Amino acid sequence: MRALESTLASEPMLHEQEFDGVKIGVIVPAYRVERQIEKVLRGIPPWIQSIIVVEDKSPDDTAAKVKAVGDPRVTLISHAQNQGVGGAMQTGFLEAVRQNLDVVVKMDGDDQMNPAELPRLVAPLVDGRADMTKGNRFPSLQAIKAMPLLRIVGNAGLTFLVKLASGYWGNFDPANGYIALRTDVLRRMDVAKLPRRYFFESGFLIELGILRAVVHDVAMPARYGDEVSNLSVSRTLLGFPPRLFLGLLRRIFWRYMIHDFSAVSVFLLLGLPLLFAGMAYGGYTWWTLGHASSTPGWASAGQVMLAAMPIILGFQMLLQAIVLDIYNVPRQPISSPLDERAHGAH
Repeated sequence: MRALESTLASEPMLHEQEFDGVKIGVIVPAYRVERQIEKVLRGIPPWIQSIIVVEDKSPDDTAAKVKAVGDPRVTLISHAQNQGVGGAMQTGFLEAVRQNLDVVVKMDGDDQMNPAELPRLVAPLVDGRADMTKGNRFPSLQAIKAMPLLRIVGNAGLTFLVKLASGYWGNFDPANGYIALRTDVLRRMDVAKLPRRYFFESGFLIELGILRAVVHDVAMPARYGDEVSNLSVSRTLLGFPPRLFLGLLRRIFWRYMIHDFSAVSVFLLLGLPLLFAGMAYGGYTWWTLGHASSTPGWASAGQVMLAAMPIILGFQMLLQAIVLDIYNVPRQPISSPLDERAHGAH
């Protein structure tokens, strides 16, 4: 925790006056949060111009609690059917674009996200350094040590898979839903096709990777209260890897085969066929010599080389493609600069 405090202390102090002229809103997906939603809404600072609450067919009194707050900034949208956090964010994103907001922040309705972190999330977007920012609860070894071992292993595995699928190799804590982004990014994508349910955060990163948007991590401590998680661990373990693999294929196709044919494209187009051809020939030779023949025998040196060389070359090419993909992490924001009156940096 000391290392995290040092990281936070090293960042410049931010004031809401720096965001004058920038239209900033907060989207709150709300489901079964009747106990926390009033506190969340009352805690959003006055320099936030718009609060979009998407009540996702919650069976409790969440909608009534939102209305009871009486904040004129609040726009309450109620779903006729439950659509999950991704569906709620789709609705919120479309409303943010309709309101012509410059920056929008996702804050869950369960009071896990500290509103004091809002300036640090928004600042890189206003300054033109990023297209999206997201919280990172594990910036130090001390924060990681506080987690149970099983959760450390699971989070590490999920982080690697999300990095591979999205191309954001320098970002951590992919499951962190405390995000802020420029609405310019939303105008560049088909919001209706974003993932629904709990794959939203990972799937959204994949879509951003296809667009080559710049994503910055913002270190912040974890905050837990009396909320009850609706996320199924088994569903995450079984459902996320296949969807991340499909996301990886989509990113490779659009990024390296359509938008930008590069050395990565060449290595992939050569490396994959070589690898599979070597494995197929090696497997076929092993089967015919060891099982299909009435007199099992040994593979010749030529047969071994015909199987081994394509595998070695294909693996090396795929490894080089990964290295280049890591080097190719987006660094130039795709969002247009905000008005000079808003940030004085352009």
